[in-house]
Amino acid sequence: MAPMGDVLHLLVILSLLEKGNAKVGHFKAAGATAPGDIIIGGLFPIHEGVEESPNISAPHEPQCARFSMDGFTQALAMIHAVESANRSPVLTTLGISLGYRIHDSCSDVTTALRALADFTQDPTTDCGGGANTSNSSPPIMAVIGATSSEISISVARQLNLKLIPQISYASTAIILSDKNRFPAFLRTVPSDVYQTQAMVQLLSDSKWTWVGVVTTDGDYGRSALDSFVSQATASGICVAFKEILPNSLTSPDSESAISQAAATLQLNHNVKVVVSFAKPTQMMYLYQKLRSLGSGERVWVASDSWSSSKEVLGEMDLPDIGNVVGFSFKRGNLAPFHRYLMNLSDINDVIGNNSFLKEFYSLPNRSEDSGVLSSSTVPAEILLNNSHVNLVFNVEMAVSAIAHAVADICSKKDCKTPGTVQPWEVLETLRGSRFELERKSYSFDQKGDINLGYDVTLWRSVRGVINIHDVVAVYHPINNSFSYTSGNTNNLTDLRDVVSVCSPSCEPGKFKKFAQGQHTCCYECINCTENHYSNNTDMHQCLSCDTKREWSLEGSSGCTHKTLEFFSWQDGFAVALLTLAALGIVLVLLVGALFLHHHQTPVVRAAGGPLSQIILLSLVGSFVSAVFFVGHPSSLQCKVRQVLFGLSFTLCVSCILVKSLKILLAFQLNPDRKDVLRRLYQPYAIICLSVALQVLTCTLWLVLQSPREKATVFTTTVLAECDEGSQVAFGVMLCYIAVLALVCFACAFKGRKLPQKYNEARFITFSMLLYLMSWLIFVPVYVTTSGKYLPAVEMVVILISNYGILSCHFFPKCYVILFKKEHNTKSAFMKNIYEYSRKGITVSSSVSEISVSQTEGYRISSPSFFMSPPPIEPTAPQNCWSVDQNIQSIDTATHCTVVDNGVFVTGQLTRPHRLRRSMSL
Repeated sequence: MAPMGDVLHLLVILSLLEKGNAKVGHFKAAGATAPGDIIIGGLFPIHEGVEESPNISAPHEPQCARFSMDGFTQALAMIHAVESANRSPVLTTLGISLGYRIHDSCSDVTTALRALADFTQDPTTDCGGGANTSNSSPPIMAVIGATSSEISISVARQLNLKLIPQISYASTAIILSDKNRFPAFLRTVPSDVYQTQAMVQLLSDSKWTWVGVVTTDGDYGRSALDSFVSQATASGICVAFKEILPNSLTSPDSESAISQAAATLQLNHNVKVVVSFAKPTQMMYLYQKLRSLGSGERVWVASDSWSSSKEVLGEMDLPDIGNVVGFSFKRGNLAPFHRYLMNLSDINDVIGNNSFLKEFYSLPNRSEDSGVLSSSTVPAEILLNNSHVNLVFNVEMAVSAIAHAVADICSKKDCKTPGTVQPWEVLETLRGSRFELERKSYSFDQKGDINLGYDVTLWRSVRGVINIHDVVAVYHPINNSFSYTSGNTNNLTDLRDVVSVCSPSCEPGKFKKFAQGQHTCCYECINCTENHYSNNTDMHQCLSCDTKREWSLEGSSGCTHKTLEFFSWQDGFAVALLTLAALGIVLVLLVGALFLHHHQTPVVRAAGGPLSQIILLSLVGSFVSAVFFVGHPSSLQCKVRQVLFGLSFTLCVSCILVKSLKILLAFQLNPDRKDVLRRLYQPYAIICLSVALQVLTCTLWLVLQSPREKATVFTTTVLAECDEGSQVAFGVMLCYIAVLALVCFACAFKGRKLPQKYNEARFITFSMLLYLMSWLIFVPVYVTTSGKYLPAVEMVVILISNYGILSCHFFPKCYVILFKKEHNTKSAFMKNIYEYSRKGITVSSSVSEISVSQTEGYRISSPSFFMSPPPIEPTAPQNCWSVDQNIQSIDTATHCTVVDNGVFVTGQLTRPHRLRRSMSL
């Protein structure tokens, strides 16, 4: 509130202005009056404007023009509300009544201020103006009005001087909620901030993000525009254009501004939704211009300034302008007011105190469609068609609030005495009291507003009759949401099929790319790059996939989990290899059982006796190691598979090495070397030493850098595999086995010419050659191969090696045992030697235990025959004798050379001899 000195200064200025106005034409008399104990002022736009005065040389009172049915109906609503209040128990119990003085603002600020002088005059003061105080009007305790925010702002500044409460029923400018600047202003409507909030929510729900705005160049239009743009921007809605029309319809720029607005709408053809805060007449002219340009159909979001005005249509039909969604104030029960209008023509005594009513009846004849009188039209019906439900209810609330405030004051003091009640007392009571209307309770909030929300209306044309009051939804400002009336849910949904966007929505898998300087609603949709995604529409950037576990193609709406790959149990190749491994284990067990059952037969003893069982056991370990190459690898599995194979196959090859060394020993004819080799030849010691060296290699491998599980990440897959740790150790292990195999191959190669039937050297040679070739092929394949089938490469080589030994060393002997039993006898062995000797070929017979029976024939235990190099002349014939002197009764005619546990036979054996050996190879 202004300081007291400023208030007195303004009062002096106002007094002088009033005095000057009196000289010009005095105060304009109120258009409608009624006496009462408490007088209420009313300010309504009974006319739409004032006539232009091109040459203004002195202060004058302009003539109002164009009678407004809307404003007149609002004034009648106040009159009816005052009369209803005077009949209500609220006032009748106190014996007081309300009176009114209603002025016409003519929709003009200057005219409204002239009328305001009547409201603010002090009847008890005579500043030389010669006013007759005995005939002066009683003071005004409150003012109802005005309609437009621009007029209300100007009036409120004047009424603030005396703190005369002002209650507007239609002014919604946001600035009027500021109680520091407008302490005496109240209103029965919500602020525009809630209307624009509701509009933005409707646009968001309908996904209309590219809209235009048409407004007026006044306090209301500017305030609504700023509020709407601010909230729309925050909600991601862009304003394509803003067309501002002159506030005055008589402005010389009005026509050009409307033409410019129509041209802008025509140019922005992709703007299918337009929000308008313009006046009804301005919208009518704009629609006419758009129709002449052939503009396309649009959705118009109408503010409360014209959402309930049929004047907009003029001579057009609803299809000419498109779809109109209007926001209007909450409505009340209009039945009592309608009855009042129906009986209005019978109340002749009212006309004398109501010049507006008199002007209404004196209007020239016009058609009913224009909303004005004709000779055949009942006046009440015209007024009913122009009685805006929302504004009538707002006026009734304003009168009811004043009536309850006056009743509260007059219940404590005598209001019959003039000057007892002061305007600021009424203001104070209005701020904190509640009042009832139509059995509902209302009150002003801290900002002086009554916020009941909005009715959302949809203009419709049914059988040529246009209905602009069809409420399809209700807006609730508390939670910023809409509730749809029964049966009207789909009405707004149908409108939402309208597409009003600058750029189409970016689908999932794309992101918005904005150009510098453009609206945020105008953008380009760009595909997300590989390993990036967007899972919602209109995302501003793509999200990154977890590349260790996920991947995505270009333009993906989500990440795909990378496929975990390994040589799985379900893989067909793995099943085949596992079947072969299992078959190998079964065959080894069967062979072992067969050899145990026939362990005393010459064939089994020739195969090495106990050594054959060790070889079979090592083959089982080697076959089992192949199983660990299948399935999801673990660190333990990675360690076991290589170590188990290395040790198992080393044991196998070591046993074969022992058998191969016998060949070298058998063909070493140098007596000195023969004696050295005989002393070094310790089969089990050789096996243990060979395996021990491999155990040392594997132990160092496991301790220093052991195999472990590893996940290799590819674009779309994750490969679970074994990292061998030290490749050097892995190579040493394989090379060590290869060296043993080479030694076996070299030793066995020398005995390739021994009797075919018992030729062990031939099988050793072939099995070692197969092993070496397969592992030579393995190395380059293993180095150059990657992927889940890498373990299968080594698995195949292991199976080839195992089956090579099993096939070369054991299957032929199993065949003899099972199907050639006649060859598995002592006589068959001796016959083979005899036949070989007759051919003149030197036979090297390495015998484990030889016992020649005195009675008949040779008795040979564990014979083993090897192919020798080309025939070599034997040493000089001599009596057969053994190194350990255990051979007795040998015929001197037989030339023999005994080498350790073996016998070289030259010449022809003439009779059986009894040979007995104690040593065994």
